[in-house]
Amino acid sequence: MRELTMELHTEAETPLYEQIYDYIKQEIQNGKILAGEKLPSSRVLSAYLEVSRSTVDLAYGQLVSEGYIEAIPCKGYFACQVEGLYRLHAEPAVLRREEKQPERVWRYDFTPNGIDLDSFPYSVWRKVTRNVLLDDRKELFQLGDPKGEWELRETICTYLHQARGVNCSPEQVILGAGNDYLMMLLSAVLGKRRIAMESPTYRHAYRLFEQLGQELRTVPVDASGMQVESLRQSGADVAYVMPSHQYPLGIVMPIKRRLELLKWAAEGEERYLIEDDYDSEFRYRGKPIPALQGADQNDTVIYIGTFSKSIAPAIRISYLVLPERLLQRLGDVTDRFSSTVSRIDQMILNSFIKEGHYERHLNRMRALYGHKQEILVGELKKRPEICTVRGEDAGVHLLVEFENGMTEEEAIRRAEELRIRIYPLSEYRAGEAEEKPGKPTVLLGYATLTEQELEKAAGELLRVWETDSGAQPGRR
Repeated sequence: MRELTMELHTEAETPLYEQIYDYIKQEIQNGKILAGEKLPSSRVLSAYLEVSRSTVDLAYGQLVSEGYIEAIPCKGYFACQVEGLYRLHAEPAVLRREEKQPERVWRYDFTPNGIDLDSFPYSVWRKVTRNVLLDDRKELFQLGDPKGEWELRETICTYLHQARGVNCSPEQVILGAGNDYLMMLLSAVLGKRRIAMESPTYRHAYRLFEQLGQELRTVPVDASGMQVESLRQSGADVAYVMPSHQYPLGIVMPIKRRLELLKWAAEGEERYLIEDDYDSEFRYRGKPIPALQGADQNDTVIYIGTFSKSIAPAIRISYLVLPERLLQRLGDVTDRFSSTVSRIDQMILNSFIKEGHYERHLNRMRALYGHKQEILVGELKKRPEICTVRGEDAGVHLLVEFENGMTEEEAIRRAEELRIRIYPLSEYRAGEAEEKPGKPTVLLGYATLTEQELEKAAGELLRVWETDSGAQPGRR
């Protein structure tokens, strides 16, 4: 392992993490740290330099993002191959013209899309992987069923029925590498449609349908979710909804609105509801909300879910449950597609679920995320004159509404001065739906931050969001 001997200047204007970043980058550029050499872990280096571990993590994170080093899971950090880069310092004029501005390094990022990777069950996953590969199963290295491995589809059916009240058979389940692939597949099955989407909504799905050539309509939401009367007026024949936890508003659709949607779908010969159940596993108050699909008596609900939120994004296994009347069309489409998920990964996930590891992992994550949420909500509620909190029942993000007249833009600007990243609700609005203007609102995700970081970051945000904090809030 490469030893790093550097001198840090605590009194200098340059932050400590930038000094560490600059030293390692120059050592790699000058060829003193060779490609493939292992760097000390952030824990070891922070102890050696007598700085906080987060300081080293910031430096390593910037080096990773610029491609000077790479992080290999369970192994550590290694220098990358940057042949020829060490000569660039001899041509400073050229370098100045060509170098790009480095990406902003955030001290705290309240992304609503992340998960807590520190809690991933690495040892269990390794054990399950070894067991799957223990026998010489040559067939796992061949292309499998385009719809996915039967064993995993059967396991998913059982899980969905027990946990979400979904009624389906393995024939109705299609596996794919992420929701994007399944949306593309679904678009091929449905053909050209007029799809209604809520506003605000999951913008990625909106853009994806748009790129697939679908005709989109946006429908406003109220306290119960998508407004059915506006849906009727839109002329859509497919509606994309998130009834268990609407993203980004966090609305849980009540039974009355669900029945109204099911009635709308049943009124047309070729109407469908796409139920995106992206994070239903994380609910902290009351009983789990049953899926809309379980109440469907007319074969109109297309159910889509993923393991990206509940396990890890890199698992890349999502699933689609099609109504039986679409299965014939599916066969015509899948004949032209191959499976996008490794058969080995499918069998690993199958064992992970069947052996009870998935349920235990979910229980741990619910407790962890629930505690993180309590900390964040507790801090924010200390200053009700500044903001109020919504969306506490489920998911891994909160909505913060400003009560002191602050705009989204001003709140974000003040947070950026502290290198804290927050997300405006306005970015999730889509199309031309008429929405009643509400209070300025931002999203704060809490999955990726530690409990200590949440407490500290929330306190800093409240201080900087005070309207009487002066012309230069956050400056010290």
